Amino acid sequence: MIHSFDAVVVGAGIMGCSTALHLAERGLVVGVIEKNGICTGSTGRSSAIVRQHYSNELTARMARYGLEVFQDFQERVGGTCSFVRCGFVVLVPEADRDGLEANVALQRGVGVETEILQPEALREVMPGLDAADLVAAAYEPASGYADPHLTTHSYADAARRHGTRFLLGREVTGVRFRGGRVVGVDTSDGPVDAGMVVNCAGPWGARVARMAGLDVPVSACRIQVATFRRPDEAGTHPVVLDFVHASYFRPETGNLTLVGLIDPAEADAVVDPDAYPEFVDDAFIADVGARWTRRCPAMAESEARGEYSGLYGVTPDWHPVVDEVPEGSGHFVCTGFSGHGFKLGPAVGLMTSQLMLGDDEPRFDPRLFRLARFREGRPVRGRYEYSITG
Repeated sequence: MIHSFDAVVVGAGIMGCSTALHLAERGLVVGVIEKNGICTGSTGRSSAIVRQHYSNELTARMARYGLEVFQDFQERVGGTCSFVRCGFVVLVPEADRDGLEANVALQRGVGVETEILQPEALREVMPGLDAADLVAAAYEPASGYADPHLTTHSYADAARRHGTRFLLGREVTGVRFRGGRVVGVDTSDGPVDAGMVVNCAGPWGARVARMAGLDVPVSACRIQVATFRRPDEAGTHPVVLDFVHASYFRPETGNLTLVGLIDPAEADAVVDPDAYPEFVDDAFIADVGARWTRRCPAMAESEARGEYSGLYGVTPDWHPVVDEVPEGSGHFVCTGFSGHGFKLGPAVGLMTSQLMLGDDEPRFDPRLFRLARFREGRPVRGRYEYSITG
């Protein structure tokens, strides 16, 4: 059966569902094609941290917009995202003091509520934290985390209410062009016609791009997350990115904490996104547990309670590709968010839809994320070592 849409979105993670909603709200007939189900790729295994700590003005503004959406999700999207405001802290060593202070100044300049904390004040935000080796920390009281499944399904439900169709259990096998313009995709269940196609396939983004004759440098990389049960007397804590110990931890319901790495070496763990180890290595659990308890000695009595592996779609500069390629073709790429995309999902859907519709004054200009930056030798760079977080 041949289906026909104004626009086809490939992938039903948060980027695909957010983009579909924004397109449908503008009156387009949208089809979302997903080889598995909604939120079954990298989004479904996201730690779903919602923070605004970014190293350039564009992504800081996008993150601030995202937080506003998560805070007012029922009104702006519908459904629920289960956003929890617990605060966010980033900890840095001496080498990154200047970068942290400059970053906080930039963020405050675009309206982010953030401040530099000295170790004494930091202990008030998180009692029990060992701050002896810290030079500086930044704190965002309004940030926190959300539920990736509820968030993405709510976006999908909202898109459906605007007429979007989800073609699930179908794999895209080709992208069709005629006269330099995209005319649709081929799938495992037959052809689908469309005047525009956007690749929101995450870790599968490079594979889908090759179907359009493009080389998009996105690697599917395996990441691991361990879950620990905190001692009852330890209480809860904010989300923490600890660049001294190259790790992060965030609270979860049930007195649990998720712990993972913020290590550039994760980009070396390239895997087949359809066949990778979904368990967690024993050595990883011991490693991140040790990093966590070095920062929070009171957590030494915590218990390992579960773990999982997921996927990042990582680009060489840890920033996404959002672009029309080839130019004027109606074929768009929106992939490669390198593990820090969930919080940007609300803004990315708006950015991508405005790019596809040719808005003259988009709220978020995507030129920073153009594909050609890699060929030009102009990758997105931060001003300090921890800029892989965006």
